Amino acid sequence: MIKGIIIVNNSGKPRLVKFYQNVFGEERQQSVIRRVFQQVSQRPDSFCNYLEGSIPEWENVKLIYRHYATLYFVFAVDAQESDLGILDLIQVFVEALDKRFENVCELDLIFHSDRVHYILDEIVMGGMVLETNIHTILQAINDQERMHNESMKKVGPSDSVDLVSTKLGAGRNW
Repeated sequence: MIKGIIIVNNSGKPRLVKFYQNVFGEERQQSVIRRVFQQVSQRPDSFCNYLEGSIPEWENVKLIYRHYATLYFVFAVDAQESDLGILDLIQVFVEALDKRFENVCELDLIFHSDRVHYILDEIVMGGMVLETNIHTILQAINDQERMHNESMKKVGPSDSVDLVSTKLGAGRNW
């Protein structure tokens, strides 16, 4: 099971954090992010991308990561997960981001975090892998974008909340 997904830049600033195994409290979450970053950033790029992590909040955790340009994509997983399978999953996630944002960069993760989370949710939910086929993932992303654009055509910039909910078919119970 995937315990968490953390994307940090080379300075250790988190750009996406998703915990699937609870880490309660903001201080503990920040501590986990710091520990993960310290462990992966100290390793030379020539080393393998697997690491037995020492994170007190998670027992028996493996950190599987890839370093792309200015970002570390880190998946914290339990011992049952396949190292190569998770590396492939990271590659699929990065490819999906790259196709969606046309040469994804750190700023895309910052300014389009909602879309990034949607892409991740198409791949992983609740710590379980849902989809690994890049074409299926991209089709779901394109369908969602199309539905969003169609719904925005129905709404004018000066419409009230009640009018918007009525136009979108929600009525007064929205």
